[in-house]
Amino acid sequence: MSDRVSDGRSDERPDLVRYLRVDEVEPTEVAPGITRRSLPRTTLADGWVIDFAPGTRWPRLDRHEGEERYYVISGEVIEGGRRLGPGSYVVFAPGSAHRPHSESGARMLGINIPVSTPTAPSAV
Repeated sequence: MSDRVSDGRSDERPDLVRYLRVDEVEPTEVAPGITRRSLPRTTLADGWVIDFAPGTRWPRLDRHEGEERYYVISGEVIEGGRRLGPGSYVVFAPGSAHRPHSESGARMLGINIPVSTPTAPSAV
């Protein structure tokens, strides 16, 4: 991104921050009419944008070992008989499953949060 404005901060480390325009990220076809743009990930979360063309359905049941959250940016997603339009926010807990579809087309911004492995307390 080239739209840079100084905010007076001098402590920002460029290696800790990523800026991008979502539509410049190369899409990957998940199924005919459904694409995924993988956004920068960290050790704690994985971000993505999914675009559904009208009349498409996720190709298989999507089971979650970790947590998944998404926000409907545009269009309408149908989950379990519920119609979710722009501004809808959905959270799937670990162990959940779903198979979304869209009659009209949709764009969703989502985050997957893997299951964290408990760590043993450190010895003092």
